[in-house]
Amino acid sequence: MSEPFSVPVTVRGYETDVQGHLNQSVYLQYGEHARWSLLQAAGIRQADLMARGVGPVALETTIRYRRELLAGDEVEVTCVFGWGEGKTFRIEQTISRTDGTVAAEITGVGGLMDLRARKLVADPGAYFRELADDPKLFGL
Repeated sequence: MSEPFSVPVTVRGYETDVQGHLNQSVYLQYGEHARWSLLQAAGIRQADLMARGVGPVALETTIRYRRELLAGDEVEVTCVFGWGEGKTFRIEQTISRTDGTVAAEITGVGGLMDLRARKLVADPGAYFRELADDPKLFGL
């Protein structure tokens, strides 16, 4: 696994539920935001993926809620890619308050889909390595 990439997010009032804490679905949105921010920081735009005929897909996501988040809380959302030998990769993410308190941990398994064949590509890391200006951000 590489060093964590992170993005700051401020919890907005409209993202909270009737108990006043961050709605469960928004944690996934924060994770998605961090992943796309990492791609952008590495020099990969969505248009670049589309031009190659591939797109990232989520195959499995697990969220462990640790502490509640409230409107106005400032958080950091990290993202670390882990590569294996097959068609998939792991993504480890942490959502933490600025004081270091971990609010949630997101673990995912993803792949890169060939958009024409509708199947996972054999070596997703090779695509990221080729497209990225800075593949080190992906641990490649």
